[in-house]
Amino acid sequence: MKILYDERFNIDLGLLNKLHPFDGRKFRRVREGIAGCPGLDFVEVDGPVPPARIAAFTTPGLRQSFTDKRSVLRALELPWLPLIPLSLIDRRLLATMRLAAGATLQAARLALAGATCWSLSGGYHHAGPGQAEGFCLYNDIGMAVQDLRETGALAERDEILLVDIDAHHGNGNARTFLDDARVTLLDIYNAAAYPHSPDTRDRVDIKRPLRPRTTGAHYLAQLDSALRELQPRYRLAFVIAGTDVLQTDPLGGLALTLADCVARDTLVLDRLQALGIPAVVVGGGGYGPDSATAMIRSVTANAHR
Repeated sequence: MKILYDERFNIDLGLLNKLHPFDGRKFRRVREGIAGCPGLDFVEVDGPVPPARIAAFTTPGLRQSFTDKRSVLRALELPWLPLIPLSLIDRRLLATMRLAAGATLQAARLALAGATCWSLSGGYHHAGPGQAEGFCLYNDIGMAVQDLRETGALAERDEILLVDIDAHHGNGNARTFLDDARVTLLDIYNAAAYPHSPDTRDRVDIKRPLRPRTTGAHYLAQLDSALRELQPRYRLAFVIAGTDVLQTDPLGGLALTLADCVARDTLVLDRLQALGIPAVVVGGGGYGPDSATAMIRSVTANAHR
């Protein structure tokens, strides 16, 4: 399996790190934890998603919001910081997200060439062409699909699959592909958690809404039943593998153990492999103390792919 990692994935705002529960520095620990694991091929990230791609994907209103500090902080779920310039936020945080979006596109190209890829960051599934929210500024999967179609890497009629196993519903992905029948959305999520948007939940083709504190056995049974609905017709699959499903996560509201999280990722990759669908795994959410450990265990358990 190919692993995409860049030291710049790590978000370090100094004392401001405590203003948001997301552990932006966990990617370094994951990289250290999987170093030397047999079967892994570490790939250097080419660079951030091109500005032209962001411009082609987003609405003028959203692009304008990227230049307004209040709008950016609201989307990042950070409090008003009057003494912190937008240029610093862009350099330390938004640039990191643009780099992760570039890695998602790079991973998709590698997957289409035959490799199973795991990009440790990315998976910004709350962002869409016209909105940024939920600590997601750029919809990396949407931009990747748009680029692959426009460059001919994906044929016009090629179908795409999104498997969202983050604890939160991927409302941004649903908005991005709202009217695109070539994209199938599979989403298993805490129905009581953010975001509460019935229109985007209705867009999901294969949905498994769960009750809060759902444990691993029930979660895995529901996921397995959802995966069994898939057919081998997809040219490419994206997997949003957020670790916020863990019982130690402060925001996900589910109750999976570390072993459950590994079983979840393995179940998805096994099913995609059985169907012959190339896979790109992206990081997604993860806010608890065990997020990095869960990623390390899942990557090493699936390194042979």
